[in-house]
Amino acid sequence: MPRFGATPFSFPEFRGATRRLVLWNLIAYFALLLAQLAFTQQAISLNALFSFTPSAFLHGYFWQPFTYSLIHPYLTGALFELLSLWFLAGFLESYHSAKWVTGLYLASVLGTAAAVTAIDAIIPTLGYSMPLYGCFGGIFGLLVAIGVLYGDVEFLLFFTIGIKARYMVAVYALIAFAMLFGQQRVYAFAQLGGALVGLLYIRLAPRHGFSFIFSERWYALRNRYYRWKRHRAARKFEVYMRSQGRTVRFDGNGHPIDDDPSDKSQWN
Repeated sequence: MPRFGATPFSFPEFRGATRRLVLWNLIAYFALLLAQLAFTQQAISLNALFSFTPSAFLHGYFWQPFTYSLIHPYLTGALFELLSLWFLAGFLESYHSAKWVTGLYLASVLGTAAAVTAIDAIIPTLGYSMPLYGCFGGIFGLLVAIGVLYGDVEFLLFFTIGIKARYMVAVYALIAFAMLFGQQRVYAFAQLGGALVGLLYIRLAPRHGFSFIFSERWYALRNRYYRWKRHRAARKFEVYMRSQGRTVRFDGNGHPIDDDPSDKSQWN
């Protein structure tokens, strides 16, 4: 595990995946804000349409697990979440690729929605009637990644108290666990679900992200196809040359075999 000394509180560079994630959320926030100013009823329906509720998702609203994190109805919550997203994603992007950070964030967001769906199916009496919105699940996943991978880095808890990352994650996890016994139990369960999926992601995902693995496998499959075509063309050429009274041989990759360059009899 990498070890780092104390780090002063400052926001990292605004670039790459960090910039894209923050800008996506900002664009969605202002789009809904403009819709609310122009058409109040339409804005309310858009919030309900793109927020996440298990019942709507199970009845065909399959986009909601991907869109609910872009919904920020309140300015204070949006400001806190986007600043946290900038800080945490930017920190991780200093040590990992943009694809890895994006994959971690999206996995945590989907894990949050999956946790809400699971608790609604297992314990229907909880009945999560309020829609789920905001990127808190993705943020918690990023926070867990920092606590696990860079636990010795010091941050400012609540902007005042210096604390190591692993202890800061433990504090937030205890707060979420305590919320399980209150009115916000489903919200807390969703948050812990996002953290769990984030933890699984950093343990199982490759350093460059799953897209890197998919691309490598795609290129390997494509190269095998081209080798097969070259091998087939070589076999056809061998048959044609034999029909012309000449002998030509190719290896398994379709490359010509020249046992003795000075011996021209194979062409006769």
